[in-house]
Amino acid sequence: MLKICIDGDGCPVVDETIHVAKQLGIHVFIFCDTSHEIVREGVVTVTVSKGSDSADFALVNKINKGDIVVTQDYGLATMVLAKKGFCIDQNGREYTNENIDLLLNIRHINKKIRQGGGRTKGPKKREKNANELYENKFRQFCEQIILIDKID
Repeated sequence: MLKICIDGDGCPVVDETIHVAKQLGIHVFIFCDTSHEIVREGVVTVTVSKGSDSADFALVNKINKGDIVVTQDYGLATMVLAKKGFCIDQNGREYTNENIDLLLNIRHINKKIRQGGGRTKGPKKREKNANELYENKFRQFCEQIILIDKID
């Protein structure tokens, strides 16, 4: 059964994701560590001990081929893709086998610049309509995956 797993630590689109999932009849799991308390009606929240990437590893252990993950973490996205899952970020950008290496490389280069004392631009401030745009893209993303699932 298809499910959606949300990397809940710092995710700005939890409610939008749940809204779409309920409309499409997809079960939702939110993963977070003990420093976050995320409770939503009709959703399973998996809370794990604080630790480096503990929520990420719990999430990866829960997904199956074809499941959907919402995250802004490139490392987690890489693990999801390795398990043949689908992955999207909070802006509606799909992570794929075609773009993940480039994204990881850019992250690595920026880290090297910062370690060398340089500065890099952070993410832009989230605009008011960003969540609405995400919700529309996410709905389309889910509908495509449901169609793929029916074909398989």
